[in-house]
Amino acid sequence: MTKLQIACPDCHTPNRVPEDKLGQGRCGRCKAELFQGKPINLTEADFARHAGGDLPLVVDFWADWCAPCKMFAPVFEEAATELEPRVQLAKVDTQQAQQLAAQYGIRSIPTLALFRQGRELDRVSGALPKEQFLQWVRERI
Repeated sequence: MTKLQIACPDCHTPNRVPEDKLGQGRCGRCKAELFQGKPINLTEADFARHAGGDLPLVVDFWADWCAPCKMFAPVFEEAATELEPRVQLAKVDTQQAQQLAAQYGIRSIPTLALFRQGRELDRVSGALPKEQFLQWVRERI
């Protein structure tokens, strides 16, 4: 049985979850649900633990002052309920995580980047309509 490494959305501790039990797991440390049906807010300190996991992670690089980011936020939130537990979604505030944004060359926001096992697989910039966003993710996982 394959076990996948998944970081807890609350305490960011890595957990091993059997693939056939995805969506049912709790964190071994803090007992929080590993899948909460909403994007995870990540900082520079905990980004690598999530991006390095075995599940695909779609990251919305955004900023509070960005109007398109605010328009896309509800789409991203809704998509989390549809894509979990096969895909995790996370948000990174580029104003708070400037070093991380620079490391990944984020030049415009929102920028959506897909990571798996520590590698960036693809990215797209701009606020996408929900169906287009879901299609983009599903074609790449």
